[in-house]
Order: sequence, then structure tokens, then C-alpha cells
Amino acid sequence: MRRIFFWGICFMLAVWGNLHSQEVLRGEVRVDLEPVYARFIDVPHPLDTQSAHQRALEEAALFYSAMIYGWSFYYDIGEKARGIAEVFELTPVGAIAFGDPGLYATDAKVADNYLYLYTDYRLTEAQKRRVGMWKSGTVRSAQAIGHGPLGGAVEMSDWITIKTTALEDAARAAVRAVLRGSERNRPKEARGFISLAAFPLYWIDGAQWAVSARFRMEVTEIVPFAAY
Repeated sequence: MRRIFFWGICFMLAVWGNLHSQEVLRGEVRVDLEPVYARFIDVPHPLDTQSAHQRALEEAALFYSAMIYGWSFYYDIGEKARGIAEVFELTPVGAIAFGDPGLYATDAKVADNYLYLYTDYRLTEAQKRRVGMWKSGTVRSAQAIGHGPLGGAVEMSDWITIKTTALEDAARAAVRAVLRGSERNRPKEARGFISLAAFPLYWIDGAQWAVSARFRMEVTEIVPFAAY
């Protein structure tokens, strides 16, 4: 009887833990307090802790949006031999705004001129269903690296836009990798949906941002060159 009771408790704890893990997403954001790229964009230098904390929460909102809602994508793969340019377009399906009550910091530390902010996002029932869709049997996974400028033109002066640009380039590389692995013949176009599987990792590679990210995607339409 004690044995049955013991295993019953273990089963209940396992179920509770699984449900709890589905209710909360977690991620860590790292913010450079003394960015060497500050001369490229209009940001204070060095960053004070309060500004870095806010920036980390804004990045977390971006990443949770990409994990829960993701983007729809259109990809014209292009071909130099035919003079067809490569085109990759992402459209956000939804967004989590800065200050969303579901997003909160759980811990923070400063080390080696970086602020590390640990965050949680508590999912609503509708968001739980969306996250579940990204784990269905038709969704594929891919890891990719993307790049983006440190700054430059006026429209690129916002730091969050710059980091988003690098992340979108990683999404393009992920879609391309999945198509290469699944399609025998190179397609002309592809459409579908893509989301982040976890928070990405950024670093500076020479004179540009680099980001490594893991994605989940569902390709809903593939157009072969034969259709043209």
C-alpha cells in the first residue's frame, strides 16, 4: 500500500512539473554595459544598470514574442544564373509589448561588464495553445547563424532594430537549411511559419553582429521552378 501511494505521489509530481513547465517560459538576456559599438548608434555609453535592465526586458519581450507567436515567412530563394534576387520577408504574427504583466525579471547579476537578466513569461491559456502548436509533428527544427550591422543608416540607429535584423537573417538561414535538407530539387519559393525555440545568443563578429538561434518552422507551400 505504501509503495502504491509513493508511486502515486511521484506520478502527480511529475504531471504537475510538466504542466508547470508549459505555463512558464524562461530566458536569459545579456547586455553589454560598455558596448564597443556605441559609436555606431545613438545610445548612452557606458550604460547604467537601470538602462541596461530596461533594455534587457525589451529584448526579452522581443524573444518571447518570437517564441510564442513567431512570424509568417515568404522566401524567394533566387538564383544568380537566372538573375533572380533572393528575397526573404518576415511578418510578425503577434507581439508582446514592453511592460506586459506576464513578463518579469527573476534575477540579475553584473559580471565582466555585462548585465545578466533572468526572466520568466507566464503564458495565458491562448498562448499555451500556440506554444503547443509549435511542438506538433509537422513542425521542423533548425539551428542557424545570422548577421547584421552594428549600425549605420538612420533607420538602423535603433539598437533593438539592429539586433532584430541579425535574428531575421538567422531565420532566413534556418529556412534555407530546412529546404536544402528536405527538397530534392531547389524550389523557386516557399511560404510558412517560423518561431524561436529558445533565446538566441549574440556576439560581435568583426564589424557586425552575429547571432546563433534555434528555430521551429512549418513550411506550408513550396513553388518549384517548373511552375514558371
